[in-house]
Amino acid sequence: NGVKVSIMLEETGLPYEAHRVSFDAREQLSPEFLSLNPNNKIPAILDPEGPGGRPLALFESGAILIYLAEKTGRLLPRDPAGRYRTLQWLMFQMGGIGPMFGQLGFFHKFAGREIEDKRPRDRYVTESRRLLAVLEGQLKQHAWVAGGEYTIADIAVFPWVRNLTGFYEAGGLVGIADFPHVTRALGAFVDRPAVARGLDIPAQD
Repeated sequence: NGVKVSIMLEETGLPYEAHRVSFDAREQLSPEFLSLNPNNKIPAILDPEGPGGRPLALFESGAILIYLAEKTGRLLPRDPAGRYRTLQWLMFQMGGIGPMFGQLGFFHKFAGREIEDKRPRDRYVTESRRLLAVLEGQLKQHAWVAGGEYTIADIAVFPWVRNLTGFYEAGGLVGIADFPHVTRALGAFVDRPAVARGLDIPAQD
């Protein structure tokens, strides 16, 4: 989720300073971080020049994407129909793709893989494939998730698809080859220079 915000910042050209939060050191539980996000998760931002010129702290990646889009007038259509189409796909990621792909990653790659009963994993495989099929149908008709234009919906969706096939190593498990339009759009996404920069924030040691 953190890279969504760094990608958005790179796409919009807003100046920013990135701060690494070490979960190993439990920095997400520090009073300083909890003042930004009481849910102790990344991402969180502090805009010193928020609405009315006053500082604004925000958490939840979807809320941050909407805020930055409205602040800059970028990557969220201004016409009402286009705006709501984009927001519906943003919510599709937040309510479906993120939770389902994340649970699949847990049961496939992390501690959940030690569970002998594979029904939980298989349940998330089935649901992940269903969500990928929804995306496939949309991307078969359109260049990007919300239509013909690249938007915050793409910034929300494709880091999770990339994680599913890369970090979680679950591409074969979900049969990603069955979704060629998803992989086509993912390739176009990662080829964007701002995406490449955003994926490397904060820079790896």
